[in-house]
Amino acid sequence: MSFIVRLALLSFIALPLAFAQVARAQLMGHGGPVRAIAVSADGKILLSGGFDAAAIRWSLASESAEQVFRFHSDAVNAVGLLPDGRMVTAGADARIAIWTSGRQQPDRVLEGHQAPIAGIAISPDGSMIASASWDHTVRLWSLRNGWQRVLEGHSQNVNGVGFARDGRSLVSVGYDLALRIWHLPDGAPDTITLPVPLNALVIAGDGEIIAGAADGSLRLSSPEGRKVGEVVASATPIVALAISNDGALIAAAAVGGTVTIIDRKARTVLRTLVGPGLPVWSVAFLPDNKTLLTGGADGKIRRWDAGTGNPIGSNLLGTPADPLAAYAGDRGADVFRACVACHTLSATEIQRAGPTLAGLYGRKIASLPGYRFSDALKTMDIVWTPQTVAKLFEIGPNAYTPGTKMPEQRIGSAEDRRALTEFLGRATAK
Repeated sequence: MSFIVRLALLSFIALPLAFAQVARAQLMGHGGPVRAIAVSADGKILLSGGFDAAAIRWSLASESAEQVFRFHSDAVNAVGLLPDGRMVTAGADARIAIWTSGRQQPDRVLEGHQAPIAGIAISPDGSMIASASWDHTVRLWSLRNGWQRVLEGHSQNVNGVGFARDGRSLVSVGYDLALRIWHLPDGAPDTITLPVPLNALVIAGDGEIIAGAADGSLRLSSPEGRKVGEVVASATPIVALAISNDGALIAAAAVGGTVTIIDRKARTVLRTLVGPGLPVWSVAFLPDNKTLLTGGADGKIRRWDAGTGNPIGSNLLGTPADPLAAYAGDRGADVFRACVACHTLSATEIQRAGPTLAGLYGRKIASLPGYRFSDALKTMDIVWTPQTVAKLFEIGPNAYTPGTKMPEQRIGSAEDRRALTEFLGRATAK
């Protein structure tokens, strides 16, 4: 099952005047999951992007929000900081925006992708941006002269991209099991096929490639693509990775809510951070090589001591109640547990990344009021029933509902599909 969520939330609600005080206490400002975070080289500035379609520039010294950027019409899936101080945001609206601090509109907008952008990377010299998209392409954008190049070859969604430290190669990973090493400037790739879909990517200073996989493991490769290691980090798919500046530690965030700290050289798990039990969508190390920042499903950004695994400051919440506790022993609930990260069963619960499933059966696809669905879904003539839900997970969302932002996933067992649809009938009935 492969997860990298690109589901849009409601339009971002204007922050109140008291925002700065709230953010100072909690590093909280996003109206939904924090999808991406990036830290400046001096460790003073944090840029975050959220499912609420907003990006926020933070001062880490004062733990306060300095500016909120509103431009994207969908989730901000990737962010970056240029060496000259400008900022880069990229979204599910397929656009990349370049920002100067203090300005309310982007300096430049880069367009060309035909589907959500899942990740970006900035070249070591700051002259180029690489973007990975669900349109199955990687694009290179020159910030000097506007030149762009399309790198084709992936057959499914491209989820991660990164430059080697010397800038001579670019690496991309995707749902198609492929890790591609593009040799610049001509872009000719070497392709390494791995056994599972790939959701995230980081590249160490020595060129080692670390890919986060849908089976919860990390695949480590040499700069040439030769397998050099594997570490099991989680029981659920890895959706974000970060590496410390000294290359010693890797942080792997999983959709199940865990963040695992890994000794890269020893290929061993050092510790697992114990958070509030909610999915973690983004991670980044500070330049001190020991402080980790995580972006959570509750819209909060937390600090951690990666050496001890302890939270820093007052940003840790109590563990929430298990939303499926009332269904203990129900096989259908067990199958549904993988969906809890994005969907609630009741309309009274706080909305997650995806629409609530309350009253699901009998509802036409993309008709729930107040939720921003993909345009492609709005034209489909599908009514949700046990049969249509079963078909969705039998052949996968990409085949059954082309154009969806739902992550690709299948349930191979007919018995498990039946258990799931029967559970949804009981749990979502109004």
